[in-house]
Amino acid sequence: MIREFSAGGVVLRDTQEQPYVAVVRPHGEILALPKGHPFGEESAAEAAQREVREETGLEAELVEQLGDVRYWYVRGGKRVEKVVTFFLFRYRSGNVADHDHEVEEALWIPLAEAPERLSYKGEREMAIAALSRLEEGR
Repeated sequence: MIREFSAGGVVLRDTQEQPYVAVVRPHGEILALPKGHPFGEESAAEAAQREVREETGLEAELVEQLGDVRYWYVRGGKRVEKVVTFFLFRYRSGNVADHDHEVEEALWIPLAEAPERLSYKGEREMAIAALSRLEEGR
């Protein structure tokens, strides 16, 4: 079995109306959270912050570790166990139009809609965790 690790970010922006979360459309109709592999000696949190910056065009401040998503898939006939550690971030600056070539689109959606709109179960769970943390802080 092959093991893979990635780190991702749940970037929140609180407006007067409601909180929003930054999401990406890597291709087609898939709606996901920004994530990717750490480079070199990069920590998981540093990798998540970099992936947020690259895939969404946003600068964000680390708040806390949110949780892990674990899943398995098959690549080249081999079973791969993947763990993605997600971190909660607070939006600081930037524009989602400034995303890199790895994604077709970056956009803000209401955080309350993310548990239904995100394409992957584990990422929907991270949106629920972010909602819960936000409610605890109010």
